[in-house]
Amino acid sequence: MKSKSCPVCGTPMKKNGFTSSGKQRWRCRGCGMSRAHSKDNTSIRLKEFLSWLFSKDTQSSMPGSGRTFRRRTKEFWDIWPMPEVVDEIHRVVYVDGIYLKRNLVVLIACSDQYVLGWYIARGETRRAWEALLGKIAPPEVVVTDSGSGFASAVKHLWPQTRIQQCLFHVYKQTQRYTTSKPKLLAGQELYQLAIELMHLDTLYQAQWWVEQYFNWCEFWNDFLSEKSYIDGKYQHTHERLVKAKNSISRLINKGNLFTYLDPELTREGSLPRTNNRIEGGVNAQLRNLLREHRGMRDIRRIKAVFWWCYMHTECPKSAQEIIRSMPTDKDIDLLYEMYTSNPKEYDKPQWGDGVVWEEFHHKASYSRFID
Repeated sequence: MKSKSCPVCGTPMKKNGFTSSGKQRWRCRGCGMSRAHSKDNTSIRLKEFLSWLFSKDTQSSMPGSGRTFRRRTKEFWDIWPMPEVVDEIHRVVYVDGIYLKRNLVVLIACSDQYVLGWYIARGETRRAWEALLGKIAPPEVVVTDSGSGFASAVKHLWPQTRIQQCLFHVYKQTQRYTTSKPKLLAGQELYQLAIELMHLDTLYQAQWWVEQYFNWCEFWNDFLSEKSYIDGKYQHTHERLVKAKNSISRLINKGNLFTYLDPELTREGSLPRTNNRIEGGVNAQLRNLLREHRGMRDIRRIKAVFWWCYMHTECPKSAQEIIRSMPTDKDIDLLYEMYTSNPKEYDKPQWGDGVVWEEFHHKASYSRFID
């Protein structure tokens, strides 16, 4: 057995018999301190926990019909794996939100290789996005589906970062209004334009597409302006087509559709036009995880997402370091009591802004609250 060092003076220790339970006892050659060392199996138990969480296995299939497994891994459900500050500047960052229920969303940011950050909120508000983006160095380009509040957050925190609207989301949004088999000729033409939007590779093609779209708007203007008297008020007769038109027009006016074709940004290589990296590489994996372990209460569903995100960061900590440094349920309760006991000294926590880690996250370093 490898020799141990004294935790008091650092002097090598020698074997000194056994305890009544059969554990090896060690005695310090310098100060005479005696203690029994037990093997730390935290890493093994964390590996068991994550192996189950990221698989299709049920708890009943684990040793002891799940009882032994639950006892060995219980402490990991008390931990909140939190993202680190990302100082490295990435060329492209992808952001999106995955809803766990109607008023519960996890905002996530990732690069081409790793998850960079995550944040739990009740909605995609500006302050919620700022809480996520505030810990990540501003990239050259951020790809998004333009959730509410995102543009304002980027303008405030990443003023030099260019936004690329996910073109696949534009196509799907248009399809929702027109359907995939529109009956009206105007709808058929607009749906075809949405399909062509996905296949533009040059600025010349992008300019041609915008011209075709405005020609469509002008040609069908009178048709789209028609109104009918319904339920005591006048409404657009072709309301869904009008909504599709207005949606595309807003995106064109923002200037975020063709950022991926900007010559100044493409000198180092091509840029993505869709959010497929985070939709397929992160969100799809998380939905599959939650589906395989359906039935968990909300708090554990959130933590399952957090664990997946943390273990897919560039440098996750060791099991011992995770347990030592990450906040637990007790730490969150203490934090919440600090806010509620003296609301004048601290900003009152609000879901979806400044701190859902002011309910679940907090911007201050964790060591302020945790030893």
